[in-house]
This record gives sequence, C-alpha cells and structure tokens, in this order.
Amino acid sequence: MSDITWEAPFCQDGSNCFRIGTDADGNAYIAVAGQEDRYLTDSREALQALIAEIKAGKADHLL
Repeated sequence: MSDITWEAPFCQDGSNCFRIGTDADGNAYIAVAGQEDRYLTDSREALQALIAEIKAGKADHLL
C-alpha cells in the first residue's frame, strides 16, 4: 500500500469530521477524522463523482 496524503479535516458544525486522502497510485480515501486507519478507498474519479453528487444535493435525504 502507498502512503496516503490526507487533507485537512472537514467538519460540519464543529463535529462529524472526515478527511479525504490520495496516494501516488491514483487511489482516493475517505475516513472519519482521527480514525484514518479505518478508511474506505476507491479511484479518484469515483471520489470526485461522489463529491459532485453530494454537492448537487443528491444525498440530502440521508441527513
């Protein structure tokens, strides 16, 4: 496994923080901040698509 470069945590209202990371092999990672050893991974393209759908409001029903 390659080293993961994590972005700064993103927090909604000071809680529910998560982090996005990438590696040199083109993989993307998402984890709860502080639990980066327990992540989900997929391609960068899949993560970009997920973020675009969330920004478009297609996940609002889950909140």
